[in-house]
Amino acid sequence: MNWIGWPMARVVFLFVSVAFFAIWIQVTISHYRQNFHHKAMWVPVVSAPIFSLLAILLAYYRLDWLLYLFSYLMWFGVVAGGIGFYFHFHGVGVRVGGYTMRNFLVGPPVVLPVLFSALSVLGLLAYYWR
Repeated sequence: MNWIGWPMARVVFLFVSVAFFAIWIQVTISHYRQNFHHKAMWVPVVSAPIFSLLAILLAYYRLDWLLYLFSYLMWFGVVAGGIGFYFHFHGVGVRVGGYTMRNFLVGPPVVLPVLFSALSVLGLLAYYWR
């Protein structure tokens, strides 16, 4: 494989793929630990490996239909991360003591859904990079 001459968008697709795979591992462990008590917990567990697979495919094959599918799914990822942020932030607040620093430390990670959205935005930047 020759890395010389790879456009930046191609490198970003590769990075997005690896990052979504890493997030998938973390979110699966965390949501499994909570016994998937809310159906929305399945969204990042199912979507992250799909996002990762599409991004790795786009790093090697630049097919139009794959690009369009990736773009729609990245927009879905932005929205899903926003909804996840709401659930995580609300989850901190319903703990005993409400929105205290201790609950932010031991409760659901508020930043992880934001990271999910941010990676989706990075994927969109790679898509629109022309």
